[in-house]
This record gives sequence, C-alpha cells and structure tokens, in this order.
Amino acid sequence: MTKLNQGNIPVIFVSGENLPEAWEKAMLVVWNHGVDILTEYEYPDRPPMSKDATVMVEVSNPFNEPRIHKNFPGGPEDLERYRQEVVNGIHDHWIAPEEGKWEYTYHDRLCNYKGIDQIEYIINKLIDAYYSRRAQAITWMPTVDTQAYDSPCLQRIWTRLLPDEKGTLVLNMNSHWRSRDLYGAWFMNVYAITDLQRVIAEKISAGLKQEIKIGRYMDISDSLHIYGKDFEKVAPEIEKMQRSSYRERAWESTHPAFAAIIEETREKLRKDPDFMLAPLDC
Repeated sequence: MTKLNQGNIPVIFVSGENLPEAWEKAMLVVWNHGVDILTEYEYPDRPPMSKDATVMVEVSNPFNEPRIHKNFPGGPEDLERYRQEVVNGIHDHWIAPEEGKWEYTYHDRLCNYKGIDQIEYIINKLIDAYYSRRAQAITWMPTVDTQAYDSPCLQRIWTRLLPDEKGTLVLNMNSHWRSRDLYGAWFMNVYAITDLQRVIAEKISAGLKQEIKIGRYMDISDSLHIYGKDFEKVAPEIEKMQRSSYRERAWESTHPAFAAIIEETREKLRKDPDFMLAPLDC
C-alpha cells in the first residue's frame, strides 16, 4: 500500500564515517521511510513502485577505511572503470547521441562545458582565494537536457577550503543530484566523485605549495530512490544491514584481492578504453 506523507517528499539526513557506512545508512532510511511513488520507468501495471526521499548524506572521512562495500551491485572492475570515466574522461569519445550512443559524460560536462574546464576553474579559484564561495561546476544544459531521454543526474559540484585547528586547509565538497538510484548507482557515483575531490585537493596543494587535506563530502539528492524492480534483490541486503555491522560487508581498498583486480582492470583499460561499457542509470 502506498505510504502517504501529506503530499510531501520526506527529507532525511544521515551521516557515516566512510563510504560503506554512509551507503548502508542511506539504504536503510530510504527503505524504511521513503515514500512510495511512480517513476518514469515504472508504471501502475508493473508494481511495486519505487521508494523515494530527498536525502542528504554526509561522509565525514571519505577516504577512511574500509572504503569498499562488497555488496553494491558491481565489483572492483566496475568501480575502476567508472572512476576513470568520471575523473579521466576515458569514455568521452562515446558521446554521440545522433548515432544512438551516450548523450553526455560527467567528465565532459565538468571539464568541457561549452569549451570551459570547470574543474580547472575550481582549482585556480581556490588557489587565488581559498575562502571563495564560487568554486563550483555545473552539468545541466537547458538547450540539450530538456529534450534528452537520458539527462544528467549530477547537477552541481561545490567546493570550499577551510582551515583546521592547526591552520591546514581542508577541502570540503558538496554534490547536488536531481535524481539517484540508491541501490544501483550511488556507491559507484560517490566512489568516483570523492576521487575527483582527491584530485582537486592534490592540484590545489601543488599550486599553493602547501598541504591540503581532504575533508567531508556531502551528497544531496532531490530524489534518492530504490526502484521497485530491485526490491527482491534489496530486501535480503536490508535484512543483513539491520542485523549486523556494515564492517562485515566491507573491504579495505588496500586488500590484496581488491588491489590486484584494480591493477588488472587498469591494464585492460590501457589496452582498450571501451572495456566494460555500461552506463549507470539514475
């Protein structure tokens, strides 16, 4: 039965120490407190509907271990392929909607928005004035995306530096998403976006010639949802999350097995950048 909330989308905040803990907390709150609502991909004759909420997820230390969740839909190969797609733009050449290929990549929108490299802008802006509130990048193109079948889920990245108690600058990042597949896409999205946060911090550090720490990451989704089509797969995962600590389902990124698969994937991508093409839905 559809849960009613007086016509309002629930607004929820959760906080986790690292990526796996934050993902599990978000999964639990959307599963237990999200409102039941249709999506443009699910219809009344194909129940059940999605669970949906507006959710803010804070990851207080995005590079703290364990950093990898074993049970997200995918594996180390998918994580590395997607990380390189977002951070390095290895699949930008697949943007060709007129040929039935991709309509965008996040890397292209962030680093080549009508010829403007917005990530370079962020880096230079914070080197010039670390306290600036203007260090942001956007993806939405009204001239294109209002007509597109597959428009960007990520809308904006905002960054800001703040000194800690020792005077060391700390890079905070917010990301804003119009729509998000919590089960199928969130973990890979955040794994890649926080790596972009790391890259930005390293380049600012080189420009300022001083240490820049990686601070908290805030993930804001207008619609964070679990699709009805995934309920049968999600239900047993929710049961595990309710029963035991997320640490039972998490890996350190330095785990030998994980590290070996990552290096193997990098070698495959060096030989064939089209290896494992599989765009994420949201």
